[in-house]
Amino acid sequence: MPQLAQRIGRAKPSAIMAVAEKAKALKAAGRDIISFSIGVPNFLPGPHVYAAAAEALSKDSGQYGVNRGADALLDAFLAHIARAGLTGYTRAHVATGIGAKHMLYNLAEALLDEGDTIAFAVPYWTTYQDIADIVNAKTLHLHCPASQNYKITPAQLDAALQQKPKVFLFNNPNNPTGMVYSKDEIAALADVLVKYPDTWVISDDIYHRMVFDGLGYHNFVSARPELRDRVIFVDSLSKTYGMPGWRVGFIAGPESVAKAVATLNSNHITNIPEVVTAAAIAALSGPQDVPDQKNREFEAKRDVVMAAMAAIPGVVCPRPQGAFYVFPDISCAFGKKHGDTVIGNDVEFCNVLLEAKGVACVPGSAFGAPNSLRISYTCPSAQLPEGLKRIQEFFAELT
Repeated sequence: MPQLAQRIGRAKPSAIMAVAEKAKALKAAGRDIISFSIGVPNFLPGPHVYAAAAEALSKDSGQYGVNRGADALLDAFLAHIARAGLTGYTRAHVATGIGAKHMLYNLAEALLDEGDTIAFAVPYWTTYQDIADIVNAKTLHLHCPASQNYKITPAQLDAALQQKPKVFLFNNPNNPTGMVYSKDEIAALADVLVKYPDTWVISDDIYHRMVFDGLGYHNFVSARPELRDRVIFVDSLSKTYGMPGWRVGFIAGPESVAKAVATLNSNHITNIPEVVTAAAIAALSGPQDVPDQKNREFEAKRDVVMAAMAAIPGVVCPRPQGAFYVFPDISCAFGKKHGDTVIGNDVEFCNVLLEAKGVACVPGSAFGAPNSLRISYTCPSAQLPEGLKRIQEFFAELT
């Protein structure tokens, strides 16, 4: 029998989806399950998005679209990033794809040859490592523990870039930690990046509309405009607009990179469907009341989760200021017993928590940080206090 390609041996199923699927199976079996696992926003876009999709469906041409994306969609995205302070870009600087994950994969194909190195912080979104493995790139991890608020320091970045990685991948606000870099922190990192002109910078900022406490969103290009020629901004409709299933992602960056992504699209996907394009334009260009309201709700939920974490002895939890995640260090539970079960690590902690209390969380090892777990607090508001109460009870029952 012929053999599969070697890259398939490097590909791994999503650890996050594995937890979500287990929780779903237990719920289907009649268990009372509260899921803090998968990172979906759990709200729907405004009615104008559905109206635009319905109108496009009624006028569907049935034809192929443009590899880069329809002009109207590119223009809507350009206006969207301009509101975030990213100005001076044209259609030639942007491209679209089937979600941010697809854009990141395209960028890996466009920027990394086999054996090249990509550097990123730990904790990291699981897909960063997975994509690097598939394209057979080396990874350089910048370890950022809870003791440094899960953030990269300028000295740490400088030391990493001295090793000459081809790509530095940055995530702000961060998944899984919810941490946000301040204007001064971004400026300090940008000052380091300027010193290393041979490194591409991918800035995965899909949560940039989800920033709390009046902190504001800031980026490398605004801090140091001379970085524009090698910074690629990644965005998506999924989180901001409650549209993860619509699968629309974007990049903005140098013309050469946008052209390369469009070329890959011509071989991978051809184009985003016409109906999805219309919905995306409506989301980006229409009323922003739904995402603005949800951002305020997520900020309030963050405060509820943080209060619960603070009440658990031994748990260390830096205060996130964006996205919709909290990432507590729960290593104080390791070596303790729940009932007759000894908890040796984060995976065992999450498995026992799910079985005993019906609460699903993702173990930190999925993100390269095995002392922690990720709580995604986008569940219905009525479920949040009950889920947190169960976690507190679980800790209290450890011996």
